[in-house]
Amino acid sequence: MIVKAVFLDRDGVINRRIPGDYVRHPDEFALLEGVAEAIRLFRQSFDCIFIATNQQGIGKGRMTVADLDHVHQYMLHLLEQQGATIDHIYFCPDLAHQQPNCRKPHPAMAFQAQKDYPELNLQQSWMAGDSLSDLQFAWNAGMQPAMIATNPEETEKLEAYLLSNPMPSPPIYTSLLEMAKAIK
Repeated sequence: MIVKAVFLDRDGVINRRIPGDYVRHPDEFALLEGVAEAIRLFRQSFDCIFIATNQQGIGKGRMTVADLDHVHQYMLHLLEQQGATIDHIYFCPDLAHQQPNCRKPHPAMAFQAQKDYPELNLQQSWMAGDSLSDLQFAWNAGMQPAMIATNPEETEKLEAYLLSNPMPSPPIYTSLLEMAKAIK
C-alpha cells in the first residue's frame, strides 16, 4: 500500500509566528484560524499528516527539548479538541551553520519519516510551508510544495528564487485551510 502524506511547517502555518523569537511555552502558542478544519480535510486525502519544523532555539540554548515537547503537547491537545490529529512531529534543533544538520531545506526530516513509515511515497506527498526553505525541503525530498503566504518577505524570496531557478511555481495559498480546500 502506498502511503501519501502532507508535511506541515509549524510556525506561520499552524500557529502564529513570533517575529525574531521562538514559541517556547504553551502560553505563547496561538493556533491560526482554520488550521483544525484544514487538518480534518487533509485527513480525507492523505494517509498521514506530519509536522516538520526547524527549532534552532534549542541549539541556541533559548529553550529545551522538554520546552518544545510541552508546546507540542499543548498544540496536539488544542487540535484534538477540534477533531484534528497529527501522526508525527519531526523537528530539527540544529543551528543553521552546523554541519551536518537536519534543518530544512535539507530533506533529512522527510527521509526520517520514510524510515518510520516505509510505505511512504514522498513523490505523492505535499509540503505546506511559509518560507522558501520549506519549499526547497519539498523539492529536495521529491514532494509537491505549497506556499502558505503568511510571511510577505518569504513570498518575495520565493519569487526571486524562481526567477533564477527554472522550475514550476508552486501553488500559493493565503492559509492552510485554503490549501486543504483546493487540493482535496
